[in-house]
Amino acid sequence: MAPFVEMRGLSLRRGDTRILQPIDLSIAKGEFVAIIGPSGAGKTSLLRCINTLVPDFGGTIMLDGTDVRTLSPERLRRGIGYVLQNIGLFPHMTVAENIGLPARIGGERQHDPARVAELLSMMELPQALSQRYPSSLSGGQAQRVAIARALYLRPALMLMDEPFGALDPATRTSLGEAYRRSHEDAELTTIMVTHDVGEALALSDRVLVLEDGAVAAFAAPAELVDSDDPSVRALVDPPVLQARRLIALKSGA
Repeated sequence: MAPFVEMRGLSLRRGDTRILQPIDLSIAKGEFVAIIGPSGAGKTSLLRCINTLVPDFGGTIMLDGTDVRTLSPERLRRGIGYVLQNIGLFPHMTVAENIGLPARIGGERQHDPARVAELLSMMELPQALSQRYPSSLSGGQAQRVAIARALYLRPALMLMDEPFGALDPATRTSLGEAYRRSHEDAELTTIMVTHDVGEALALSDRVLVLEDGAVAAFAAPAELVDSDDPSVRALVDPPVLQARRLIALKSGA
């Protein structure tokens, strides 16, 4: 089966600084990939290359067999959901209007109430929230609305850049699990940048570790936990050790 997202020699420079080293990797349809690495490793830049917000990259990015550069930005981004840590809900619009905004941007006169209701249910939000305004929402609710908005046009690919980073740990865990269920239900392909290594290990099918713009590892969480690579272990060991301590506390050991 052909990969759904494929990068061939992907690279990016800013002056004399190389942001991304030549990267070759493939992501299957339906896969959930988390990207981790130290600050400045190139994680966000890689996402921005995929949706051509950074168009001057080297190499090739193929999306479902098509070179992303051959698609108009409008056509490309209609098939890609994009969620940032900075939620960006419009305060003068209701929740329903915010979720349905992609329809209006695409030229439709109004959003589909049935699609909004479907997305509220998918993101485990009460239907009664649809007529409320963002100022009345909790941080977790607002981020769920932002994800619902990104899903409105039924994208095949979701790009997420620290989507849960501003939330408290309990809300972050709950929302991460809710999104993972949505990923499965909607048969999405997801690429998520996160600084929370434990979150990456818990939610993803594979984890891409970037270091100085290069791929240090790209493997299933269980493989990373057993990695012999010092740079990978430096990222993975702290949350693994913390989890083991918590399990020991719970068991009374």
